Amino acid sequence: MGKVTGFLEYDRQEQKYQLAGDRVRHFREFTLPLDDGDLRKQAARCMDCGIPFCHGPTGCPVHNQIPDWNDLVYQSDWEEALRNLHSTNNFPEFTGRICPAPCEEACTLNLENQPVAIKTIEQAIADKAWSSGWIRPEPAAIRTGRRVAVIGSGPAGLAAAQQLARVGHEVHVFEREPKAGGLLRYGIPDFKMEKHHIDRRVQQMEAEGVVFHYGVHVGVTRSLSSIEEEFDAVLLSGGAEDPRDPQLPGQELVGVHFAMPFLVQSNRRVGGEPETSEEPILATGKNVVVIGGGDTASDCVGTSFRQGALSVTQLDIRLRPPEREDKLIVWPYWPTKMRTSSSQAEGAEREFQTATLRLEGRKGKVTGVVCARVDEKRQPIPGSEFVLPADLVFMAIGFAGSLKTGMLEQGGFALDRRGNVVANESDYRTSREKVWAAGDMRRGQSLVVWAIREGRQAARAIDEALMGASVLPR
Repeated sequence: MGKVTGFLEYDRQEQKYQLAGDRVRHFREFTLPLDDGDLRKQAARCMDCGIPFCHGPTGCPVHNQIPDWNDLVYQSDWEEALRNLHSTNNFPEFTGRICPAPCEEACTLNLENQPVAIKTIEQAIADKAWSSGWIRPEPAAIRTGRRVAVIGSGPAGLAAAQQLARVGHEVHVFEREPKAGGLLRYGIPDFKMEKHHIDRRVQQMEAEGVVFHYGVHVGVTRSLSSIEEEFDAVLLSGGAEDPRDPQLPGQELVGVHFAMPFLVQSNRRVGGEPETSEEPILATGKNVVVIGGGDTASDCVGTSFRQGALSVTQLDIRLRPPEREDKLIVWPYWPTKMRTSSSQAEGAEREFQTATLRLEGRKGKVTGVVCARVDEKRQPIPGSEFVLPADLVFMAIGFAGSLKTGMLEQGGFALDRRGNVVANESDYRTSREKVWAAGDMRRGQSLVVWAIREGRQAARAIDEALMGASVLPR
């Protein structure tokens, strides 16, 4: 905990943002960090709550020891706070930026709608550590002689690779794209997390002995069986990027896209990567409609504004949620309540309780989205139809598991009814003897913090299988 009476003395304070009119002019991060004095006060608010739900199963998937490092920040022992934070989380600068912070919803002070600013403090610890030079490579003192292949370099693959390298295994990461990071790099816009954060971790991991192979599409440019023959263990951490298809009438019109190609193109452009042969998807000067109410849809909103969209409307089939949840029913679990992302606050029109019926067009190009209000069972209400003008439509209604063509088909892996690779949470083994699976490829689309947890746990399972025992934490 922090100060005994801190939660009574200090109000919750969060990082502020640049004004919307300023931040939409660039793709850089726009949060304004707190100074050390304010951060100590926020850490001081962590109370002696008895049972800290923040780092239990309802709060933090990686079980960050939140009260411990809050107290260390309050005591100004930042370097020890970093060691504590790194004991459970390989990449706190990632989660401190893009995790939705279920820990704060589970905070005891959230019963009064004033949770500890956990996410802000976590990011501050990591950022101070990088600027102070405390984060350095940690190569293994002894090599095991065992070789492990990690397929996919998203957060699950990166976490597993780092853990395995640090206990002495020779780790090779195979990545389809030109750079590491998976959706951290190509799906999440820079205004939420700039990509130099990933580059620094990759450099650290390379200094720890991890070898990255870019432009290798396992199952297409290289067979899975050849990797199995070369390595003692293989971890699948390729994510879940198969978009859920609404199969709307008019979906074939020019100007209608799934969300991820738009975001990937934008991130490549911002990152200075070479242009591809794909037709550019740009929101400049267009009326944009985004179908979906989740994080990916919100990222499309923010990216569209930065590209100069005329208007952005976001459609959500769910009923408009309450402004605040009933704490005594929901807490400490993640509640359904009205949330407004920074992107939505930049000027998006939000339509709740709205279903998309079809897309209209003229001369092969989309011109409008035909919508209807829905009832509590999400069925269209007769006579409630209306049309939104649209020059560009993004479908962002989630993902249907991993891409099946290529690696998964080659391996003949057992899949569950949602299309995810079957592997349990105790040993992460798949239906193939030398192959494990972790992250979204195993559990379906989820949070970055869940991917890190699964990568760490899969690394321990692989280490145990190769060595008979493991010193890695679960």
